[in-house]
Amino acid sequence: MSRQEKNKYKKVVNLITHYDSNSAVAEQYRLIRNNLHFSSVDKDIKTIVVTSPDASEGKSTTSANLAIVLANQGKRVLLVDTDLRKPTVHHSFGVSNLDGLTSVLTKDIYLEQAISKTIIANLDILTCGPIPPNPSDLLDSKAMEKVIDELKQTYDYIILDTPPILLVTDTQIIASKSDGVVMVVASGKTRKDRLMKAKELLEKTNTLILGAVVNGVESKKNDYFGHYS
Repeated sequence: MSRQEKNKYKKVVNLITHYDSNSAVAEQYRLIRNNLHFSSVDKDIKTIVVTSPDASEGKSTTSANLAIVLANQGKRVLLVDTDLRKPTVHHSFGVSNLDGLTSVLTKDIYLEQAISKTIIANLDILTCGPIPPNPSDLLDSKAMEKVIDELKQTYDYIILDTPPILLVTDTQIIASKSDGVVMVVASGKTRKDRLMKAKELLEKTNTLILGAVVNGVESKKNDYFGHYS
């Protein structure tokens, strides 16, 4: 296998909730889904940002699998790749990234043309599209607000896979346009000071912090969804 092929496969996340739906980890994702429902009792939660303090902490894996378990419940779900710097959704689902969100924002194609079906019932994806020179400007545009508003008319849930919040400002921009945020941290890797800094940045957006998903916990704690203390 060439180095290019190896790098490609490194970017593919584990869609365990689809390929091994009876596993303990898949069950934990369903628990996350259920806890999200409880979090939305007093507020209509449709747009959910998934992020992490730093890179390689599992936010794209969580985004994809959360989208799958929501779709499995019969909800119309769209997974949007808003990581306009290092996108992964197109790799995970094996689709083209020739056109996507950036193509819509720059008015190269219509929104409905950019959305792709998946093999999973009720789940569509909107890939990143061509990587732009100005990600923050595109995400902070009126065009982005219009896209989100249009998607809300069609989908029950919109899962927004964003960059690590401590690395770029993009996530704060998207979070300010969303209904809630899920923070993903890696057990034994994410430093507490980095997590608290990420929390502070999110609080500045006045966005509801739904909770945290901890990846890499052994035994019965594979993943869990909890609130910050």
